[in-house]
Amino acid sequence: MQTQILANIPSPPQGVWHLGPIPIRAYAMCILTGIAVALWLTLRRYKRLGGDPDVVWDAAIVAIPAGIIGGRAYHVITDWDKYFGPGKDPWQIFNFAGGGLGIWGAIALGGLAVCALLKYKGVSIGTFADAAAPGVVLAQAIGRLGNWFNQEIYGRPTDVPWALDIYYRVDENGNYAPLTGHSTGDIVTSVHPTFLYELLWNLLVFALLLWAERRFRLRGGCVFALYVMGYSFGRFFIELMRDDHANLILGFRVNSWVSGIVFLAAVATFIYLRRTQRQAPAKTLIDDRDAQADSHAREESSTSEKLTPSEGE
Repeated sequence: MQTQILANIPSPPQGVWHLGPIPIRAYAMCILTGIAVALWLTLRRYKRLGGDPDVVWDAAIVAIPAGIIGGRAYHVITDWDKYFGPGKDPWQIFNFAGGGLGIWGAIALGGLAVCALLKYKGVSIGTFADAAAPGVVLAQAIGRLGNWFNQEIYGRPTDVPWALDIYYRVDENGNYAPLTGHSTGDIVTSVHPTFLYELLWNLLVFALLLWAERRFRLRGGCVFALYVMGYSFGRFFIELMRDDHANLILGFRVNSWVSGIVFLAAVATFIYLRRTQRQAPAKTLIDDRDAQADSHAREESSTSEKLTPSEGE
């Protein structure tokens, strides 16, 4: 009796299901799950630092739409040839269901929107960023599962035991439909599952942030800077393994350049924040409240002493 061993990782037979006329997209479900997990974790961490939970909800309200717009804008800018030129339909820019969100644009515009909100509210940006960083990278890990359902973000063909099998998918009319169709069972190619590499790397960064935060007492934005460092470092090398279409600059993918530049900027920021923290240790919101309470108590005590007659009078 022979035992069959599953060598390669199979792709899901489909990535879209229909509940009547309503399409249920696995990619969207993974993104929403990631957002929910990030909110839950950020709420817990921010409350522990003495922050107001309502600030987290307010930040989510501006970050989610800004992140979607920023992610789409980044995708369109870096893959402009898919939407502009002979035979291309520029209106497809607004077809979010067709796929195409760049994480760099999502983080950039979403982060700027949150910073503007926090500045308006007079809330510490560094403390909030540190509270949110682990949840953000964990959400990214969960979101990468959506790429598995979409059969995208994969690497070069390979014969390693953990290779990902890409299936040929067709719609109900038998037309090729890689995103919305059903698998015919035919394997188009077997590739490096770079979506899985990034998922595992993000989980590693998540664990690193929690450990480093406690081990080195990181505050004042250092945790967020470390997140950007860790993610961009791994993303740089994972991009070198990808084989899907991408625009190149001097022979390197655009995302490789962005990852490298962002990594260097994050390193410089981390060093600056860490040096500042050592010179004047950043306080949590709880520390700030305690200091304000102590100051207020001292002022009341001083006022009371001035109003009480001394023994010599």
